[in-house]
Amino acid sequence: MRKECNIINTTFYSLKPEKQERIINAAMKEFVKSGFEKASTNEIVKDAQISKGSLFNYFSNKKDLYFFLIQNAVNIIEQIYVEIDMNERDIFERISQVGFIKLNIQKKYPLVFDFLKSLLEEDAQDVKSDINQLLANIQKDGFRRIYENIDWSKLREDIEPEKAMNILNWTMTGFAELQIAKIKSFEDIGNEVFNEWDSYKEILKSCFYRSLTGSKTPLQDSEESKDDKRGSNCP
Repeated sequence: MRKECNIINTTFYSLKPEKQERIINAAMKEFVKSGFEKASTNEIVKDAQISKGSLFNYFSNKKDLYFFLIQNAVNIIEQIYVEIDMNERDIFERISQVGFIKLNIQKKYPLVFDFLKSLLEEDAQDVKSDINQLLANIQKDGFRRIYENIDWSKLREDIEPEKAMNILNWTMTGFAELQIAKIKSFEDIGNEVFNEWDSYKEILKSCFYRSLTGSKTPLQDSEESKDDKRGSNCP
């Protein structure tokens, strides 16, 4: 993505925080409602209670404003990773921790996450490729930081860490997409999402981890049961 210094006049930061927030929120609302191409700067300045000349004094054009909002959203996402306790080395506890932090931040900044959700649906050719690259980078960096300093020694001997990470990535991504599709706005998100993920987490945990008591996991029991049945058919 283009450097922020190229898309915003630094005089924007000399505004009072309340005015900055008003402009940012007005712009996000309009882009969420109308998408990039149909978004009206007239509606933005009306909602932000500023003149159109002022808006284009801070941002050269609509595209620069759009990418500034994306960078602002990325900065909000960064708060999730700043709050992670890297001393927690159990992958499933780490994921739960990230989920709880993310839920709280989504509740605090619902409009930011509504804007991020709208990026997934944006099809304007002028911005689509940049958005796709950005979202891919955010996801890749997010997974990297979630797995940082994890203790993989708890995994069953027949499960490789890389494959475990792939399965976790696919599960987390699919679960997130499913939950996002269910809600109209992140204002509607609640603890039930976190609780639902917790049930999936326990299933994965029972499949991935070796038993601390020496008893077999449900998956191991199932595999051995199949072997027994196959063996009973042998002459």
